[in-house]
Amino acid sequence: MNKRDFPKIHFYDQDFVDIYDKTWSWIQDFWLNPDTKEFSAEGYFIYTQNGKQQLDQFEAIFSSFFLVYSNRNYPANQNIDYFYSRQEENGAIRWKYDLDTNQPICGASNPEGIGIPLFAWAEFNLFHKSANKRRVKEVMPILQRYMDWLEQKFKQPNGLYSVPTCTCGMYDSPREGAFYPVDFNAAMAVSAMYMAALGDILNDKDLNFQYKRMYFSLKTKINSMMWNSETAFYHDLNEQGEQLPQKTIAGFWPLLAEMPNEDRASQLIAHLNNPATFGTEHPFPSLSADSPDFCENGEGFRGSVYPPFNFMVIKGLEKYQRWDLARECAIRHLYYMLDGVFPHDSKIKGDLWDAYLPCKEGIPTKTDDPNFPRRRCLHYAALSTIALMIENVIGLSISLPRKTVDWIIPNLEIMGIENLSLKRNLITILSNKTQRGWEIQMESEKLYYFTINILGQKKKTLPIPSGKCSMLIDKL
Repeated sequence: MNKRDFPKIHFYDQDFVDIYDKTWSWIQDFWLNPDTKEFSAEGYFIYTQNGKQQLDQFEAIFSSFFLVYSNRNYPANQNIDYFYSRQEENGAIRWKYDLDTNQPICGASNPEGIGIPLFAWAEFNLFHKSANKRRVKEVMPILQRYMDWLEQKFKQPNGLYSVPTCTCGMYDSPREGAFYPVDFNAAMAVSAMYMAALGDILNDKDLNFQYKRMYFSLKTKINSMMWNSETAFYHDLNEQGEQLPQKTIAGFWPLLAEMPNEDRASQLIAHLNNPATFGTEHPFPSLSADSPDFCENGEGFRGSVYPPFNFMVIKGLEKYQRWDLARECAIRHLYYMLDGVFPHDSKIKGDLWDAYLPCKEGIPTKTDDPNFPRRRCLHYAALSTIALMIENVIGLSISLPRKTVDWIIPNLEIMGIENLSLKRNLITILSNKTQRGWEIQMESEKLYYFTINILGQKKKTLPIPSGKCSMLIDKL
């Protein structure tokens, strides 16, 4: 395999394969040296708008989840490391930076420039895709100082965090009066959960205990103060600690933080199938469809569907083993994205976008923003066309340190992946229908452990030796 090869996917719908391949070919156009503004693999993953080169913390963290599949053509940690390099003495890392001046971008809506606190989640994922324990050791002091800064600056006496609602990427969501945003507080819990896991990787019991205690404290607060049993939803709170009525996509962050018990999780997940709230034709709208502020034409976060928030919800579903629903929603979401690339109307130029309509095909509009949605914003779109494609449509879950590949699928189909780089090990996993029945063909350069989980039918873990081999599902 030469350096420019990316892993190939196989799927019965060739359109899915085409948009996956097209995404990788487009990504090169956005990998730039900020000084020369020309392509450089050593540069940063930059979306330039109105001539401005900025790095956004939200985009940097989420883009790492698909860049880990680039077979090391693009370093998934490059943009994240830029933010680490800008850390201030007090531990602060700001949400956006101007690459021409290397100065933070703050403003009236977010004077402290606070961003989504998910570096620990991204680092945990990077570790499982690279097995680089040394990196975990190097970044841990940065993450600790950052978490300390967040706690000292934004934690309130009641144990919750107060920040502007735009902090977690929902810049124009109708959340008036929100003093304690549910998404930021749940994201802090996600961070604490993964900080504890990173401490465990380093065999540091004190770190593990410190962040577990922080996680459980937040979990208790959020469950007791933000959950509403009548709406079966998590709500923002005002300054007095009272729940606000709006149901936004932010209310699903607690799933990712593993906060609701099984009963509450079932009630919350039921909204994803309810067309009156979040089960719209194109899953999932950024605002509940029964809200008086909901707009079928999108209007930003008043209804538009955004790939990173779908990614978050789908990863939350995985935490509760809702694999079939996660896959079904990922496929529906991708079909609507495909329609954006290959529109029925020949007068419309197709492309990938950073937002979509919730109730039909097409892209949303925003009255006061002619640049909405952003065309070919791969920092958002590639989460769906690459990460969800590999992890939820094909169904692969990979951990290098554990030397494991889990394949979780609701039923057998002709699909798989070819030449996926696991550090210095290329693997191929393909399923095909043969005269002998369903057969899985595998090729690997080194031994690893393969778990096939056909939901409700079979589950088996086998050691896969180096070289080529195959297995018949009926024989398992």
